Amino acid sequence: MKSFLINPVLNKEFKLRFRSLKTFIGLFAYLLAIALIVIGFILLMTEFRGSSYFRPEQSRELFVMLSFIQLALILFITPGLTAGVISGEREKQTLNILLTTVQSSTSIILSKLFSSFLYLLLLIVASLPLYSMVFLFGGVAPATLLAVFGLYVFTIIVFASIGVFFSTIIRKTIVSIVTTYGVTLLLAGGTAFLFMIVLSMTQMHNYTVQTPPTNPAGYFIAMFNAPMVLAGIVMPEIVDEIYRTTGIDFPLWISHIICYSIIVLLCLFLSIRKLRPNMKVKK
Repeated sequence: MKSFLINPVLNKEFKLRFRSLKTFIGLFAYLLAIALIVIGFILLMTEFRGSSYFRPEQSRELFVMLSFIQLALILFITPGLTAGVISGEREKQTLNILLTTVQSSTSIILSKLFSSFLYLLLLIVASLPLYSMVFLFGGVAPATLLAVFGLYVFTIIVFASIGVFFSTIIRKTIVSIVTTYGVTLLLAGGTAFLFMIVLSMTQMHNYTVQTPPTNPAGYFIAMFNAPMVLAGIVMPEIVDEIYRTTGIDFPLWISHIICYSIIVLLCLFLSIRKLRPNMKVKK
């Protein structure tokens, strides 16, 4: 653990990332976008409707909207930050130099992942004061906020690992970025679309008044979808409907963590294995 924390690769990543003006411009733009959404929503609910107060129900609506927007921003930013961390070194012809150092493949991959993760974590933590406006008006439990931020952290780790994996196995950065965005879109949007198709087909072919139709396939699709898990946290009635239509009453967020933990471990294992070229001579 000490060798990981006192790590030349990690130190270099921190210095390059946090000395750059682009890092702070990105942080400012991120917070400005969220602040404009919060202020615009409050103005819409008060000034433009002729109301002089902000009700707790509206505060909850603001929290739900902010939660989904923040998740969408995380899904949009994470592939761009991580899908070029190894392929970029390869294109700059610095990867071979990096591989000749005493740093292990595990240390290099985890350092690249950790530096990107910390920057994304900084974006989330910096947005906390904006979330405090929700608590100012009430309507949201602190446990719900913690669950939402826990999902954010897990989502960053998942899609950062996927980005590092494609950056390792694909030589061109642009191809790696496009591939990572494609997989992110498939997992975040494609699974929701597939869930709706499965749900519609089940209700169309098996509908009876006495016994509502169920299809377990919908549950196994939904557990890969981070926005649906978030919907289950901020609007529990939605996840209850998923349980009813799929016939599986196991917590969706636990299934989400299990399946994506396996994907994260697999991505990191393959990234570490594929980082160094195979020097074995074929017989």
